[in-house]
Amino acid sequence: MNEETSPPDGQLPLHGVGDRLRMAREQQGLTLAQLSAETRIPARHLALIEKGEFAGLPAKTYATGFARTYAKAVGLDQRAVVEEVRAELARSHGGDRYRAASFEPGDPARIPSRGLALFSLAALILLLVGGVMFYNRVLAPGSGPGSLLEEERLAAQNAKANPPAAARPGEGAARPAGPVVFTALEDGVWVKFYDGTGAQLMQKQMARGERYTVPAEATGPQVWTGRPDALAITVGGKPVPKLAESEGIIRDVPVTAQALLARGQAAAAAAPAAGPTGT
Repeated sequence: MNEETSPPDGQLPLHGVGDRLRMAREQQGLTLAQLSAETRIPARHLALIEKGEFAGLPAKTYATGFARTYAKAVGLDQRAVVEEVRAELARSHGGDRYRAASFEPGDPARIPSRGLALFSLAALILLLVGGVMFYNRVLAPGSGPGSLLEEERLAAQNAKANPPAAARPGEGAARPAGPVVFTALEDGVWVKFYDGTGAQLMQKQMARGERYTVPAEATGPQVWTGRPDALAITVGGKPVPKLAESEGIIRDVPVTAQALLARGQAAAAAAPAAGPTGT
């Protein structure tokens, strides 16, 4: 005789794969915003995975790729998590059609990084330039532009004939700076400060009105946060523009006094151009 078993009264059913991923994230003290920044998966997609709502993802094949990356980030067995996701997809949609997909376009780790794309483009440009120079110098000498040495000689003669004007007193002098202070404008603003080597300076969820002064001795300090719009900044006691006016993840943004003052100068220079034209 076959009997269906069910959990005893008052006992919760076993956790699904989404619940297991969420609990592993919470045990590591990670927020969805932090995990999104680390995995490059949008936070809304991470939320759907934790709820087990895989049908809400852009495409069904993204479910296994995103789940694999999520599991790797929180230290769970990637293979087991992917198998559970496929099983849930099969139960919810019927059949095993999702098992046939061998390529998972939803896995951000398989998407070439922006740096790799830029490096490939630079290599292609160098290859083209080298080909042109080889043609002009070896295959068809004399058909290209004049000698580079001759151009340098003429440029040197021109520089001697027209020396640059002397700088006016005070021109180009470094602007005075001071301590860089960040102030949280809302409660629960997560922020991380670190130096140029990646060593952490401070990481926490700041309360409203809480301040943090960037150490003056820090080399190349940078910031990582998902709420740049909720952080007011002062340099030497004077306010400078925020890092952004809307919510969004920023990372590896320099926060030295010089860098922040330069951002302020750029914003001030762009303001007149963006304003209405007077008569």
